[in-house]
Amino acid sequence: MGNKTKGLLALIGLGALAFWRYKKATPEEKQMVKDKLNTAKDNLNKWGNDLKDKANEVASQAQNKFDEAKNSVEQKISQN
Repeated sequence: MGNKTKGLLALIGLGALAFWRYKKATPEEKQMVKDKLNTAKDNLNKWGNDLKDKANEVASQAQNKFDEAKNSVEQKISQN
């Protein structure tokens, strides 16, 4: 068995164990799990939005530098 197969089986086993544990949990424990998942989801969404904003900012800066270089070249060409 390869490492990928062992890893996949371990992941499936952990998932089954987590599912079984969740089904046996009290309503308070289930709510704690839901709260943790929602917090993790919110943090992941925030991180993704921050990353997207940063990428857009960098793309905008690159576009501005390109436009400046293009205008500079056009001015030099028109002067000759």
